[in-house]
Amino acid sequence: MMSNVYLIIIDGLGVGAQEDAHLYGDENMNTLGHVSKETGLRLPNLQKMGLGNIIPLSSIEQEQKPMAAWAKMREVSAGKDSTTGHWEIAGIQLEKPFPVYPEGFPDDLIAKFCEGTGVDKVLCNKPYSGTEVIKEYGDEHIKTGYPIVYTSADSVFQIAAHEDVIPVKKLYEWCEYVRNEICIGEHGVGRVIARPFTGQHGNYYRISDKRHDYSMSPPTHHLMNVLQQNGIKTYSIGKVIDLFAGDGFTQFRRTKSNAEGISQLLSAMSAVENSLVFVNLIDTDQLFGHRLDPEGYAESLKEFDRALPAILGKMKKGDLLMITGDHGNDPCSESTDHSREFVPLLVYPVNSAAKEDLGIRGSFSDIAVSVAEFFGAEHKFKGTSFLQKQ
Repeated sequence: MMSNVYLIIIDGLGVGAQEDAHLYGDENMNTLGHVSKETGLRLPNLQKMGLGNIIPLSSIEQEQKPMAAWAKMREVSAGKDSTTGHWEIAGIQLEKPFPVYPEGFPDDLIAKFCEGTGVDKVLCNKPYSGTEVIKEYGDEHIKTGYPIVYTSADSVFQIAAHEDVIPVKKLYEWCEYVRNEICIGEHGVGRVIARPFTGQHGNYYRISDKRHDYSMSPPTHHLMNVLQQNGIKTYSIGKVIDLFAGDGFTQFRRTKSNAEGISQLLSAMSAVENSLVFVNLIDTDQLFGHRLDPEGYAESLKEFDRALPAILGKMKKGDLLMITGDHGNDPCSESTDHSREFVPLLVYPVNSAAKEDLGIRGSFSDIAVSVAEFFGAEHKFKGTSFLQKQ
């Protein structure tokens, strides 16, 4: 078999609160449903695929003969962040969530950070919006040189620094120190994130393409490693490589935007064979979900919808395409955090799946099982394949 699997994650695309969403304060979340209702979003190509068959959507109709099989997937791992979602998609299920710090990091952790980096103190040290934190603390940071350390509802240790105050290279070194020496053991957060910014008073802005994520190293038995052990090449486009701490990929391309991610995917489709191409399209989450911008979120989905015919046109006989999400991020809510939601699943072509309506999948890991079995690779993943038996 020389076929390819293209796995596309639309970051933060949820389709309604899971049964346990109340445990996360997310019982009323429905990212796609609310964006559809709020904006009148039209996605003609995704509609043809069967997106409107997954849940009722006010502006996207059901398709009688969809091009893809459809489902919604339940996350079984504890958490609602990108690392947890992508790991479960790759067959890693977490029984214990990564630690979070709603009151900020403990004093001993901050003291160790200051000692290791040679600074006297840090600014902020509490959950904060990434854009607001530099507005609030940017001037003091420039005046004092103290780094801005903050977190969110997710399991993250974030360091923001102006590139003229703390050079980006030094910021990366500090993040590596935090990853390897501080955020370990009971404080093993999902990600340590370098957040360089620039600008002047009243006009600070983050340098998105210089952001760098330092993830917890995943367990070794995950989809990409299993495929590589079976001679299958693996490609990362976007931030996927960072969420797996660089483990398990033959090649990778980091991207600055969804447009660049789509372009990189189309280029890869002309060259790869016998490969998994794992893509993350981040704009829906990073630019619009966290900033409570439903119109921007809708436009980002439209951008992907417009690219879909080109993606389908590049596929060869025997290739498989899967489109899904990693968690929710409802821009129509009052929360700027991720949400505990089901995520959609579209499997193309429709006849590659066991049936058109694949129902509610018991775990995101059904993707890992399906991809491994598609390539004939032995695995130990928990889940059930949704593909036709070969």
